[in-house]
Formats: sequence, C-alpha cells, structure tokens
Amino acid sequence: MNTRPLLILLVALPLHAVELVKWERIPLPVALNIGQERIVFVDRNVRVGYPATLEGKLRIQSSNGTLYLLANQPFAATRLQLQDTENGELILLDISASKGEHIREPMRIVREEKKTPDAKPDAVPEPLPSTPLPVALTRYAAQMLYAPLRTVEPLPGVQPEGVRLAKTITTLLPALPVSAIPIGGWRLDPYHLAAIRLQNKSATRLELDPRQLQGQFYAASFQHRWLGPAGSAEDTTVLYLITRNHRPEQAILPEPAPEKKE
Repeated sequence: MNTRPLLILLVALPLHAVELVKWERIPLPVALNIGQERIVFVDRNVRVGYPATLEGKLRIQSSNGTLYLLANQPFAATRLQLQDTENGELILLDISASKGEHIREPMRIVREEKKTPDAKPDAVPEPLPSTPLPVALTRYAAQMLYAPLRTVEPLPGVQPEGVRLAKTITTLLPALPVSAIPIGGWRLDPYHLAAIRLQNKSATRLELDPRQLQGQFYAASFQHRWLGPAGSAEDTTVLYLITRNHRPEQAILPEPAPEKKE
C-alpha cells in the first residue's frame, strides 16, 4: 500500500519534558552537565547576579524570561541571584556542574500565586489561552514518561489507553536501523496517542524526521531529534503518534505475515 500521500498530514511538534520546581524562598538546586546547555524558564525578565568564581566556568544568557546555562568546567554548588526587573523579587539558584551522560531536561520555575485580599470567593477566573489538544496530549504523555509524577500537569479528560500493537513494530521506520516498541497510550477525545520507544541499533548517529514514518497519522513528534550510536546514553528516545477518531493500530501498517516453513 502506498502511504506517501498520507505523510503530508504529519506535523512535527518540538517537545521536551520540563521539570517543574516551585519557588518557596528556599534556594533551588540546578544541576548541569559539562558541555550540555540547560534551559531554565523563569517566565519574567530577570537580572542575573553571580560570583566571580564562575568566570570562565559558566556561560549565562538571559532572554525574555528564559535562562540558558552552559558549564565549561566542573564546580560545586554556587549561588546565583535572579532579580525580577519589575518588582525586585529575588529567586536563588544553587548551580553545580559535573560530568554526566544523561540529558538534563529544561526546568520551569513556578511561584505561588498571591491572593488578592478583596477578591470575591466566587469570582470566575479568566480562561487561559487554549492549547491545541494534540499539543496538550503530547505534552502530557511526555511528562508521564519523563517527569516526576508529582510535577505532571493535570489534563482534564485524558485517559490511559491500552495500545494493541505488535511487541516490536517493523513497519513504522523501515528505512532506519531502529527498534520500535510501544510503551503506552492515552486518549483525549477525539485524539489517541501511542508512545513508541525507539532505540538505535547502529554504530552511527541517526537524525529523526517525521516524514520517514510509514502510516496515516494526524501528528507525530520525537522527544529528541536524533539518536546517538547504539550503546550510548543517547541511543533511545520516544516517538509520539497521534490519530484522530481512530486508534493508532488502525494507522500503522500491519506487520508482514511470517514466512511459512516448508
């Protein structure tokens, strides 16, 4: 069956699991891997203060409420001060850096909302900007797989769903030397999501492109855009496949029938 015309329906949804930490006036630990940039979302413009001992060891960039931290050398926990440019509020981070193989996910700092004294108890909050359901469902699945359960953001209406697929799928990415194993599924009507673990079986780095997928999907995204060589810490990622109004097993090409032994 020729599936090429169906591939134009694929939408790449860049995604990273985000570690949520709450600022409660206790310094927040932030661990860095040497040579790997880590992103910290503060969600407001801040000035960054740091001691001279970090000169040459840590690169700090700040843009529109987001910090980009890159360690060049190992160092023990060192205090950084983030000062809100509007109200002067401080947030304290204890930054440390060491050699590490596992990728450090982005971090988002959330703060307790201040209650307005004269607010009416029955006041209806203004609705938040709506997120497209496929994006919200993919983000939820990523948090369920990568983030601590206590940090998973609730998603009204989502339900876990069993995925009735082959234990190992060979028809999904036939052009790449990867294993594809289903590891979970969720439903948020009218969308269904299947999470597929991909692992590189070759000795070379592989770039991942949703256009290489074989099947009929509403959207598809990778947790990471590439796979490291087999045996490395980066040789595995997760693929999120979304279908609309039908289950994922109806969108993936069936496995070939086993050859009959004569």
